[in-house]
Amino acid sequence: MISKTFSPRVLAAGGTALAAVTLCAAAGSTWAAEAPYPTRPIRIVVPFAPGGGNDIAARFVAQMFQDSFGQQGVVDNRPGAGSTLGTAIAAQAVPDGHTILVTHNAIAINESLYAKLPYSVRDFAQVAMIAETTNVLVVHPSLNVKSVKDLLALLRAKKGAFNYASTGAGGTSHLAAEYFMQLTGTNMVHVPYKGTGPALADLVGGSTQFMIAAAPGTLGFIKGGRLVPLATTGAKRWAQLPDLPTLAEAGVAGYQFDTWYGAHAPAKTPRPIVNRLNAEINKALQNPALRTRLVDAGLDPAPMSPDEFTKFVRTETERMRKIIQASGAKAE
Repeated sequence: MISKTFSPRVLAAGGTALAAVTLCAAAGSTWAAEAPYPTRPIRIVVPFAPGGGNDIAARFVAQMFQDSFGQQGVVDNRPGAGSTLGTAIAAQAVPDGHTILVTHNAIAINESLYAKLPYSVRDFAQVAMIAETTNVLVVHPSLNVKSVKDLLALLRAKKGAFNYASTGAGGTSHLAAEYFMQLTGTNMVHVPYKGTGPALADLVGGSTQFMIAAAPGTLGFIKGGRLVPLATTGAKRWAQLPDLPTLAEAGVAGYQFDTWYGAHAPAKTPRPIVNRLNAEINKALQNPALRTRLVDAGLDPAPMSPDEFTKFVRTETERMRKIIQASGAKAE
């Protein structure tokens, strides 16, 4: 066996070199934290078609970039494959803070809904919660029910006789309805659509009888008398319809299923950038004009720290896994 020994001079030289490398790494880290940001327009990937709550939240973030950083935020709608296409694009982007994903519950849902994903929720750093909104349980007027109690009596008397609409298999409206049936022991036939618009159109037309839909999209139909609201799905009543009870208040104990919107960045985005983005988004959520814009659209500002939002997403991912497993829902 050949034994190698090194002189004190060699060891000292090696120590000096190691110290130099350490100093360079520290300097690089400091430079990264203090480097100008952003240096060009920011791409805001939305994994859905234009319109709806995701777009409202994304354009809020785009306005924040203009106001706070003096840089343009460019909303890039990349719909397809149940939001997985656009989400994968964002996950694979350079982690320098110049690509942000704005999406809703789908990031937590898809983790269990798809047998194989081109990304994981762990491929993202949670930047900031932007807003949340309740959903509304609405029925066609032909059912002639005025309360959740009336609806449950009807569903139990005529098991499987009614249809419910959703925006697609595995979407929030689908899982919200499945969760409702799980907690109430009822059964309806699922009719999936490709988006909120066609789902509500057929519900209004009477092809389906029931839907749990995002509140902002239903308000016009409710006020026009074309849909009957029975309850909201949040932990508290919705300010736009304050007389409407929550499902928990209406007798479905433990029910809560909000729609929430947040900003995410590729996982290796430097923490100083994540922290700064969070601070600027939260500051924008306190801006009266921007806040009013969200509230008028039916979205409630919901600021959180990065750590709080990370914990929230993990909890939601596990909660959705249980609902999906119990319902047998699968991606189409």
